[in-house]
Amino acid sequence: MAKAIVVAAPCSGSGKTLVTLGLLRAFRNRGIRIASAKVGPDYIDPRFHEAATGRPCFNLDPWAMSEGQIARILEDASLDADLIIIEGVMGLFDGPHRAFGSTADLAHMLQIPVLLTVDARHQGQSISALVHGFARYKLGLKSAGVILNRVSSDRHEAILRDALGRRVLGVVRHDDSLALPSRHLGLVQAEEHQQLERFIEGAASAVAHETILDRILETATQPLGESANRPSLKPLGQKIAIARDRAFAFAYPHLLQCWQRAGAELSFFSPLANEAPDASADAVFLPGGYPELHAGRLSSNLSFLDGLRTARGLVYGECGGYMVLGVSLTASDGTAYPMAGLLPVSTSFAARKLHLGYRQLKPLSGAPWDSPLRGHEFHYSTVENEGEAERLFEVEDAAGEPLPSMGLRRGKIMGSYAHVICEVE
Repeated sequence: MAKAIVVAAPCSGSGKTLVTLGLLRAFRNRGIRIASAKVGPDYIDPRFHEAATGRPCFNLDPWAMSEGQIARILEDASLDADLIIIEGVMGLFDGPHRAFGSTADLAHMLQIPVLLTVDARHQGQSISALVHGFARYKLGLKSAGVILNRVSSDRHEAILRDALGRRVLGVVRHDDSLALPSRHLGLVQAEEHQQLERFIEGAASAVAHETILDRILETATQPLGESANRPSLKPLGQKIAIARDRAFAFAYPHLLQCWQRAGAELSFFSPLANEAPDASADAVFLPGGYPELHAGRLSSNLSFLDGLRTARGLVYGECGGYMVLGVSLTASDGTAYPMAGLLPVSTSFAARKLHLGYRQLKPLSGAPWDSPLRGHEFHYSTVENEGEAERLFEVEDAAGEPLPSMGLRRGKIMGSYAHVICEVE
């Protein structure tokens, strides 16, 4: 297995993604065979990683996945790689309420050292107390060192280095051009960034200029853990047609890979290009994404919608895919667009409300899976109307508190707002 290091931070917005992208491309430019992973259920950051490395980025979720499942994914990520850089989620110790699952939990479980990215704006000598606290808060957590982000001047750098000494492995200067645009679910998708390659090269230059890359390589260690043999999630079918474009971009690579490993044949189609799913497929998968940004176009793409209506097997939608299987989708301007009409639900972005959190899912009769599942819910849409249909899941939050049942099923048409991550081992 390749060596690994975790890029973490005291809080969100510290610059983890910038530093991770810069390191990934800087090592790649040096000829290091580099791979990446992302802690947690995030779909968007991994696509930026892939642009920086030219290879898939896998999610590692210590709340949802067993140690064996995580080790198996790291084995896959290690193929033809010398180093895996793992970007953390939120702050180092932030995770599900009253549950295991933070970046620190993952790093401690696998004994991977942590490279702490600290936003140095408005920081002086007191930064030493901050870094010391993060290094000592959890016993047994390995500290690789610190990268100082948004350093304003040479004098500012000197103050910070005097306070931290050899802990400092890198410095990134404040630069307004080193910022990524965002929208309601996080960063704007990588494929929508018009100057992404230039941005990544700029990040690599900014990070590598004052970072000791050799010490990061020396600090990285091989993750501990024995990999699991069972698949993360049973395939939806033997021939699965999967929607893939800017409107349906949220499919976990580890699931697609495990479906292929289990013998499933995958094909892809673009609803935005008015493509229908493969008519010979025995399952259609509509992942989440941003259908609300393309509702008018999807509503008029009759080949796509008719392809769903005439599909001969199971049709399964997650979050955005679930909304498109419904009767209508109301955009943020209040315009209601007809959708596939296969499930009796109408959804809306006109009155946005955040729904966020891990979900423990118990499949009900007729669901594609029998075993308990773990998943994640993250959306701003609301249900305007809901008709009669079978429910798909019984639900609890990460701490085991019961929530209302989720999802709908009519025959072989089904879906929910949950993004399924894996089956429970």
